[in-house]
Amino acid sequence: MELAFQYIGLGIHSVFFDADGQFWLMPVLMVLTGIISGIFFGAIPGLSGPFALALALPVLISVFGYSNEALLPVLGCLVGLMKGATVGGAVPAILFNTPGTPDAFLTTADGYPMAQKGQARKAIQTSHFASVMGDSFSDIVLFVAAPVFAVAVERVLDLPEKSALIILSLCFMAAVVGNAPLKGLLGGLLGMLLSLVGTTLSGNGVRLTLGLDGLGSGVPLTSAVLGVLVLSEVLISVEDMSRARKARESLPQTPEMGPPLTWAERLRMMPAILRSASIGTVIGALPGIGTTTAATLSYDTAKRLSKKPDEFGKGTPEGVVATEAANSAVSGANLIPVMSLGIPGNFAAVFLILAVETIGDFSFGPSVFKFTEIKEIDGYGMIMNKDLVMAFGLFTLMVMGNIFNWTFGGFVMRFLVHMARIPKDIVMPLILLVSLTAAYVQDGGYRGLGTALVFAVIGYLIRRLQVSTLPFVIGFLLAPALEQLIRGAFTASGGDALFLLKSPIAVIMLGLSGFLIVRMVLQGRQKAASQS
Repeated sequence: MELAFQYIGLGIHSVFFDADGQFWLMPVLMVLTGIISGIFFGAIPGLSGPFALALALPVLISVFGYSNEALLPVLGCLVGLMKGATVGGAVPAILFNTPGTPDAFLTTADGYPMAQKGQARKAIQTSHFASVMGDSFSDIVLFVAAPVFAVAVERVLDLPEKSALIILSLCFMAAVVGNAPLKGLLGGLLGMLLSLVGTTLSGNGVRLTLGLDGLGSGVPLTSAVLGVLVLSEVLISVEDMSRARKARESLPQTPEMGPPLTWAERLRMMPAILRSASIGTVIGALPGIGTTTAATLSYDTAKRLSKKPDEFGKGTPEGVVATEAANSAVSGANLIPVMSLGIPGNFAAVFLILAVETIGDFSFGPSVFKFTEIKEIDGYGMIMNKDLVMAFGLFTLMVMGNIFNWTFGGFVMRFLVHMARIPKDIVMPLILLVSLTAAYVQDGGYRGLGTALVFAVIGYLIRRLQVSTLPFVIGFLLAPALEQLIRGAFTASGGDALFLLKSPIAVIMLGLSGFLIVRMVLQGRQKAASQS
C-alpha cells in the first residue's frame, strides 16, 4: 500500500512540476482549455466530442512537439474536451430540441418540455449537475477498477489469450455498435486491412502498397482518422446543407429561462443520479456499446421505478437526470478497457491512444500497472515504472477536469444560448480548413493531405452505408498490436500452427467470437429477408 501511495504522489507531482522540479501549470491550464472548448463544441449541433478531439490532436502535437513533457498537456486538453463536450451537448437539446451531440439525444425528451414550461434555467442546471456527478462517479470507478483489472489480466493472460481477447473485443464491438452488425464487422476488417499497408513487422519488405512508394512507411494515423471522422462528416454536411438550413430556420426563439435549481432539489436528485451513474458505468466498461444504450436503459429504468411515470416525456427533471448522469458516466468507464488492456472502447479512448503513440514514451495496457520497487541506483538515477507514474498523472488530470467542470462548466453554459444558431455553412468551411492544414503539417505535407482526402471518401461511403465508423477506426488502430501479439505467440510456441488452441481461455474467447460472427450473419439474413 505504501508503494501505491508513492506512485500516486509521483503522478500528482508530474502534473504540477516538470522534469527539472520547476513548478508548472501547463497541464492544468490545458485541461481548463479543453473543458471550455469542449462545452462550446458540444453546444453546436452537428459537432461532437470526437469531432473536437480529431481537430485538436494534430494542433496540440504541432504546438507541444514530441518531447516527454508534451504528453501531459496534450492528454490534459483531450480529457477536458471529452468531458466538456458531453456537458455542452445538453444546452441546445434543452433550449431548441436539437441535441448538440448524440449523447444528449434523449435529453430532449424532458429537457425541451421543461424549457417550454418556463424552466429552461432549471433544466440546464439539472443536466449540468447530473452530468458532472455521473462523470465524477465513473472516474472513481475507473481509478479503482483499471489497476485491479490490469493486474489480474497480466497474471492470467499470456500472448495467445491476449490475441484472442483483441479478436473477441473487435467482434463484440461490431455486434453492438450501429444497426448493421455484419456491416460493422466488415468495416472493422477493412480498417485492419488498411492498417497493414507498409513495411512488415519482420522488416523483410513492404506489403499492400500497390507499387506506390509513398505507402512504404504505412498510412499516417492522424490523417487517416481525421479523414474518416471529420472530413467525411464535412462531406455529409455539405450534401445535406439545404436540409440543415431549413432546420435552422425552424428553430424557435430562446425560451424563458425561469428560476434556478435549488440545493434542496439537488439533494433529492442524488439517489436517481447514483442509480443512473451506476448504469452508465457498467455499460461504459463494455467496449463499443456507448452512450445511447446507457441513456436509454437508464431512462427506462427511471421511468419504471418512478412514482409518477406518466410525467416522463412531459418535462420532468427525473428524465433529464437519468439521461445526463448515465451518458456522462460512460466517459470515465470507457477508459477502463484502454487503461487496463490497451483496447479502446470509444472514440475518446482512440484519440488518447493516438496521442501516446504519436508522442511516445508511454503505452496503455496491463503492464502500466506494475508496482515495481522505487529505488535510486548510482549512475542511473531513480528507477521506477514511469508508465505507472504517467497513468496516475492522467488520473490527476481527470480529477482536475471534474473540478473545472464543477466550477467553470455551469458558468460557461450560461453563455451558450446562441451557439446552437451558428449555421453549418459557416462552421464547416472553418473545420475543413483546420483539418486539411493539420493533416498537411502533422503527417508529411502532401502525403498527409492525400491520406486525409482518401480516408474522407472511405468515411463518407461508410456513413452513407449506415455503418458506424467506430469498428473501422478501432480495427485500424488495433491491427498492428494484434499482429505483434500473434507473431510473438507463434514464435513462443515453436511455430505451432494451432498455438491459439492450446490455451483453454483462448479457445473460449475464440468460441465466443465465432458465436458473435454467426449471430451477426443470421441477423443480416433475417434483415434482408424482412426487407424483401
